[in-house]
Amino acid sequence: QVQLVESGGGLVQAGGSLRLSCAASRRTFNTVGWFRQAPGKDREFVASMVWSSGLTSYADSVKGRFTISRDNAKNTVYLQMNSLKREDTAVYYCAVKVNLNVYNYWGQGTQVTVSS
Repeated sequence: QVQLVESGGGLVQAGGSLRLSCAASRRTFNTVGWFRQAPGKDREFVASMVWSSGLTSYADSVKGRFTISRDNAKNTVYLQMNSLKREDTAVYYCAVKVNLNVYNYWGQGTQVTVSS
């Protein structure tokens, strides 16, 4: 019912910034989230937003450094990542909840690598 395409990943030095984008083919959801998975680790929650209200939530590990935002006209959600650390290295995924209270649609992921 919806396709998600992430972009914006890449290689950045510690302390640098990146902005990830997640474009949705249609807005059949009201909650969107960003997750990440580092090699050998479980996927973890990063940030989320309730589209209609703009209410946001962040993992403690990224609070104050990452910001989730949206562009209504483009059906796109962003993740601005500042003050990046090596431990932020992971594949980042966006996901949405469609008709269920679980994230049931996922993008393909975009690699973020932070070097020292």
